[in-house]
Amino acid sequence: MTTELRVLRPAEWDEWYGMLELAFGGVPESPEERGLWQELTEYDRSIGVWDGERCVGAAGAFSFRLSVPGGAVVPAAGVTMVGVAATDRRRGILTSMMRRQLDDVRGWGEPLAVLTASEPEIYGRFGYGIAAYATRATIDTNRVRLAVPEGTDDVVLRQADPAKAAGACEAVYARRVTARPGMLARQPKWEQLPLLDPEGERGGASPRLCVLAERDGETVGYALYAIKSEWSHAGAEGVVLVKDLEALDPAAEAALWRFLCSIDLTSSVRIHSRPVDDGWQHLVSDLRRCSPTQRDALHLRLVDVGAALEARTYQAPVDVVFEVSDAFCPWNEGRWRVTGDATGARCTRTEDPADVALSVRELGAAYLGGVSLMSLAAAGRVRELRDGTLVQASVAFGSPVAPWLPHGF
Repeated sequence: MTTELRVLRPAEWDEWYGMLELAFGGVPESPEERGLWQELTEYDRSIGVWDGERCVGAAGAFSFRLSVPGGAVVPAAGVTMVGVAATDRRRGILTSMMRRQLDDVRGWGEPLAVLTASEPEIYGRFGYGIAAYATRATIDTNRVRLAVPEGTDDVVLRQADPAKAAGACEAVYARRVTARPGMLARQPKWEQLPLLDPEGERGGASPRLCVLAERDGETVGYALYAIKSEWSHAGAEGVVLVKDLEALDPAAEAALWRFLCSIDLTSSVRIHSRPVDDGWQHLVSDLRRCSPTQRDALHLRLVDVGAALEARTYQAPVDVVFEVSDAFCPWNEGRWRVTGDATGARCTRTEDPADVALSVRELGAAYLGGVSLMSLAAAGRVRELRDGTLVQASVAFGSPVAPWLPHGF
């Protein structure tokens, strides 16, 4: 029987999502988690591949706004819920969904598509590059001390109910979005995601906890966390699991980290995902005792090269012609002149000789300023065609702060 690719119908959601659960290991999600993702699903931006009455492929796209260098928030398709039934692999289903999805994103007028990858090697062939990384760490609080900045003691910490404090936390988060590329301006209903805390997924830890940082009655930061009690013959060895932390200034941020590192009956703080340049790394007395590691976080694709490169600013003046290859989205192929600085940019097609040659994948990796064009050139993935232009472009494309994706989708 031939397959049919079509937009998802609301009545098909259970079958569609059930196929995804099976594709990702077959463990059913909790009713709370399943219910939230059903509520967040945008049906007109979701597609399925059907073989008769059986769903064999799924892909969705949230309507996000992503922060980029310069502080603008740019429309971006948040590619999500991508899966193919194990019984139907190697039939071209994934490729057909990626083809349809990128055509749709272009039609929606969104210059970017972003995703988090269960298997990073999958999406490079569709033009996605790794644009942001995240740090994981475990701080040994028995051995590590924190040196906090002036003003930390002026911050008042208050335990709060996570649901009741959600409004104050979201207000802090919203103010942080434009300060770091890669962050998502949360749309209505997305404020529920940080509160999602199914009991079956706690792994023996406590329910979600919240502490607010306040100054002069104003909330200037927050941390969402849990505590996993552990004991040995020597005594308490509990673990603090950091779920989310945002603050408006260094003193507030330091106060939150100091609190998390000094909770009674714990001996470590486990960090799941933080920016690679996060300030806590300069507060600790011994970074080795924190065992930081990095992994890929946000994969990004330029769907419209011209619009995407005009949407951000550049930290140094730039005037460079890129020769862009893009076999999967051929409308991006060709030469593009990028001119701009910290105040704005223009990107137009040109017949002028190219200065730098690269694929759209490398352009996506460098787009948020966290991956340098020079480092990609060192791997042979970017070629300089005119002396001096690669350095100029690499400096201009950089960002003063590392890009970071604050939560998955």
